[in-house]
Amino acid sequence: MSSGRCPLKCNCNHSLSRRQFIRSSAGFVAGSVLMQGCNSLVKEPMVTQNPIRQCGPASKYMPTIKAAFVRREEDYGMLWPGAVYDGQAAMKMYSEKMKSTAGKLGAKFDLRSRPLYSLAEAEGWVAEAEAQNSDGLLLVMMDRQRHSWPSAAKVANSKIPSIIFSPLGTSFTTNTIHLAETPGCVIYSTNDFGQAAYGMKMLCASAKMRKTRCVVIKGRSRSEAPLADTGIQMQVVPASTFIEHYNKTDESKDMLAMADDYLRRARKVTGAARQDVINGVKSYYVAGRILEAEQADAITMDCLGALGQIKVSLPCIAWSRMNDDGIPAACEADYGAVASHIITQYLFERPGFQQDPVADTADDSIIGAHCSCPTKLNGFGTDPEPFDLMHHHGNRDAVPRTLWQVGRRVTSIDLLPGKADGSSASQVLISAGSVLENMDVPPSGGCVVSVKVKFDGHQEVLSFPGFHQIFFYGDYAHQMKDFCRLNKFEARIV
Repeated sequence: MSSGRCPLKCNCNHSLSRRQFIRSSAGFVAGSVLMQGCNSLVKEPMVTQNPIRQCGPASKYMPTIKAAFVRREEDYGMLWPGAVYDGQAAMKMYSEKMKSTAGKLGAKFDLRSRPLYSLAEAEGWVAEAEAQNSDGLLLVMMDRQRHSWPSAAKVANSKIPSIIFSPLGTSFTTNTIHLAETPGCVIYSTNDFGQAAYGMKMLCASAKMRKTRCVVIKGRSRSEAPLADTGIQMQVVPASTFIEHYNKTDESKDMLAMADDYLRRARKVTGAARQDVINGVKSYYVAGRILEAEQADAITMDCLGALGQIKVSLPCIAWSRMNDDGIPAACEADYGAVASHIITQYLFERPGFQQDPVADTADDSIIGAHCSCPTKLNGFGTDPEPFDLMHHHGNRDAVPRTLWQVGRRVTSIDLLPGKADGSSASQVLISAGSVLENMDVPPSGGCVVSVKVKFDGHQEVLSFPGFHQIFFYGDYAHQMKDFCRLNKFEARIV
């Protein structure tokens, strides 16, 4: 399957298979940008004076990964991987690759100095990791015999999310078949270390997700509770919090500079006046103050309920800009959308588009429609995609109408929260497809950002499941399925 553009910074249009994507993952996990935008009309960096930042526990957290090799202590001899295999050279090579990857991920990496030479040693290593509340285990198979795969079973069934990396020669399918579907564990059987690197990326993204605090602006009271089995803390503050901050915030030079930069970059401006843009940008800095006050990493608001009937600007530009900046920002106080934004950003290092799905039965496509869409669809640090500035579909305020590249592969995810007590797992709806068209609104009605996507599956579009799914560039359905298994979420390919 194609997975979008080349991971090299060459602005080419080479398609990537899943295998090629994983092969490039070691570079990907380094924080390098996978995709370069090429259609922006203005190439200078976007203006953000004193940009806001995540202020919560996730922004400060360093995940811990414990790793170990497993093999028998004597020579390989006739038993696989056999005397032809240089196990010492392999351990040296994979040690260097793991340490390098962990450094690029900003993770604390604890590699056991000696391989696990017995099942008892493996049991002790897992028990130690559990006692230390490690964020992830990485077991590298250097042997197919004796205690090796029983040790892998101990890791797979531990309380800690785990990756088992089995280079060719260290397993048959008879070894992997009984562990392949184990919740909380992902097995990669290949010589391609890029898959192990992606596994390490998943461990770090999962750990960061579980440390994330999201401020929820709605209602009249304060509360805090975890979001089902995601570990995300949802910190609810009254809707008046935003309104009070907004009304006492004066326009600043920073706001004017950002607003004028939007106007300068826009392909065209329809309806929205300069003051509309300034008012929207003000919400960006207001949100920053709230993130700082609440020590939060992400934000969502009952925007229509809180602001729809008053003159305070809806935060469409603000949420678009925060997602461009790597701050998960969800519309309409949608908890599942918050989690989906967080996963997209932490795992794939790019923003996603939360939207309302609309069926088009003429070509069996889904139109994702909303009035707040990020512009840096190719990844953080890239040029924005072209955009127009328009009024919201309510004919007020100002929103960027981002134009998606026709033909680009996209992934859709929608996390449906389970139960916080663990009685039911969160479900993630996953789809992959290609962009067909950017719909014009008007003459169509609805939200001004309306991107039409043809998904690969045979799901009837009139009953396409979920709502407020997150669309983002790239074909990552299989990678998302692995992430779900690692976190014991239920993955459903649509």
